Amino acid sequence: MATKGEAQENQAGRHQEVGHKSLLQSDALYQYILETSVYPREPESMKELRELTAKHPWNIMTTSADEGQFLNMLLKLINAKNTMEIGVYTGYSLLATALALPHDGKILAMDINKENYELGLPVIQKAGVAHKIEFKEGPALPVLDQMIEDGKFHGSFDFIFVDADKDNYLNYHKRLIELVKVGGVIGYDNTLWNGSVVAPPDAPMRKYVRYYRDFVLELNKALAADPRIEICMLPVGDGITLCRRIS
Repeated sequence: MATKGEAQENQAGRHQEVGHKSLLQSDALYQYILETSVYPREPESMKELRELTAKHPWNIMTTSADEGQFLNMLLKLINAKNTMEIGVYTGYSLLATALALPHDGKILAMDINKENYELGLPVIQKAGVAHKIEFKEGPALPVLDQMIEDGKFHGSFDFIFVDADKDNYLNYHKRLIELVKVGGVIGYDNTLWNGSVVAPPDAPMRKYVRYYRDFVLELNKALAADPRIEICMLPVGDGITLCRRIS
């Protein structure tokens, strides 16, 4: 019979490192989804940008291909025209959005790193959708505060996608709820945070995963209790929570 210490050691040994992109337990099943549904229908420009991004040292930050497909479909379903994206990286989700919007659609895109955005920009330009994008370099919160102060942007956005600094998600939400229209949607990315939201406290996980975990948990609790929205949390990519403003 194993000792209590050995049992604890075996239990700890069963924890896998938290930090994989897909939340599916079966890598083969995830590959099946990609190869059957996603890759055959992925626009050539998105494939090019995905492959370009894969060579970047921070490629873990990119939106997964299945989530890009989901966002593209969602934007068409809700007939979005005026959108916002906070956190752009090389622009894979931005391109998915731009391709879904009508010719006169608009995206206000914000990121603290213009260099990463400029990596993907030639692909976006070649796809013929760069005219839809207004890119602002720098922190998003001051821009949001200015928009709220101006007054003319209240309830003006059909869709807003947030994939940025998790420690500011709640600060974003306080402002975005005023800027999205009633009936409009806010999508918060990484709300299952590599599965760490249900990991035991002693589970081995990467430092950045452990650091942001509590912020993600706090956000999820706040969204579930917010009477101004209807929510739906989906295990796509690293988890995305859709919030439909109802008041």
